[in-house]
Amino acid sequence: MSKPSVAEVRAGGQPPGIKERRNEEHWAGRLYMRDISPYVSMVFIRLGVPPNPITYLMMGFGVLAGLVLAFGGLWSAVLAAVLVQIYLLLDCSDGEVARFTGRTSVAGIYLDRIGHYLAEIALLIGLGVRAQGGFEAGGWVIAGMAAAIGAALIKVETDNVVVARAKAGLPEQVSEAAMQPRSAGLGLARRVAAALRFHRVIQAVELSLLVVVVAVVDAVRGDLIATQALTVACVAVAALQTVLHLVSVLASRRLH
Repeated sequence: MSKPSVAEVRAGGQPPGIKERRNEEHWAGRLYMRDISPYVSMVFIRLGVPPNPITYLMMGFGVLAGLVLAFGGLWSAVLAAVLVQIYLLLDCSDGEVARFTGRTSVAGIYLDRIGHYLAEIALLIGLGVRAQGGFEAGGWVIAGMAAAIGAALIKVETDNVVVARAKAGLPEQVSEAAMQPRSAGLGLARRVAAALRFHRVIQAVELSLLVVVVAVVDAVRGDLIATQALTVACVAVAALQTVLHLVSVLASRRLH
């Protein structure tokens, strides 16, 4: 058990259905990262590293990506995207190590959620500083911070469904039927929004990739127009999604 194989780690750390978890498994995890992560998880297990230090490491890479992004230039955008990929890898690995070693905990789940908050907040603030053109106060920095607050609020709205249900003595799990809005019109709007997936603009992996694209455009143009346009888009998406998600929760049976 002290030197498990990759196949053993995959079997013990990735239970059936893990890639299909609704609102939990990222598309990048399903597409490629869950194929890579058992190799890293195996190393951690063989070294005897507990899950929570891996989660702390994940947090560090997420925050570091935002800091690197703020420096501007094409290579900082590329490096930030690489750091986000490492963040995602560690996000997969900490859970695999916890499940394989039987060291799952409420603290681990809590730290994992905090790590997601930190990564998105750091990236959006870094984007604002990048759009400003330097580490100085200005409207673009404020815009990045506003987008970061919106991204955090969306996660708060999601997490507080579980908190509210727990305080009311209701089961944590919510059925698919209960998540649907009671209004047919709102149900259609929810399906359209889900199909467009515009909310992913402010999520860590997607944002890091978009930043690389706009960094290339900025490098070609010799200005920051593309980065500034992305910052505006992030503010708009964060504001809209905050309202839409709140309405979706209140209009459904998730709190019943």
